[in-house]
Amino acid sequence: MEAGLSPEKVREIFLQVGALRTGHFLLSSGRHSNEYWEKFWVLQYPEHVQTLCAEIARRFRHNTVDVVLGPTTGGILLAYEVARQLHTRALYAEKEQGIRCLRRGLVLPPNTHTLIVDDVMTTGGATRECIELAQRHQANIVGVAVLVDRSGGTINLGYRLEALLTVESPSYAPDECPLCRQGLPIEEPGTSRLR
Repeated sequence: MEAGLSPEKVREIFLQVGALRTGHFLLSSGRHSNEYWEKFWVLQYPEHVQTLCAEIARRFRHNTVDVVLGPTTGGILLAYEVARQLHTRALYAEKEQGIRCLRRGLVLPPNTHTLIVDDVMTTGGATRECIELAQRHQANIVGVAVLVDRSGGTINLGYRLEALLTVESPSYAPDECPLCRQGLPIEEPGTSRLR
């Protein structure tokens, strides 16, 4: 089997651009963590996006993939680049009234072989929402790919999951957060706000 991009190289890309941050963070899942994988610090570099997405495309190159589906916001870039490399179409799952859906007249016909991609997975919430969207459209889900799986590989989505890097990155329910108990200010990444 052809050697691909190693997890060590993926970690190196994140470290090279300063994308692995430490502190007290409110994650998009609502959980708290002392680590934050700031994917946009990686996604701002087209060469890194191309390299990471080439690895995802390599892992699914022997599958039929008609569409690559990614959630807003980071998943849009990844879906586009993976689709470009697989010579197929990209779709974007946007939220409307709290539900992931296709907008702007885009369609996902039944039986479409669909690969779901996302950036950093902590609880799998956005990824599950994309799976539910594909299921509502009766698509055939080929698999799921993420850049970083923060769960340590504990999340079962019910489909093949390819994580370029799997780490055990602690996260806490807000009422169980030791950082809150220490009185440390919490940052909400993506907003440049301290709470």
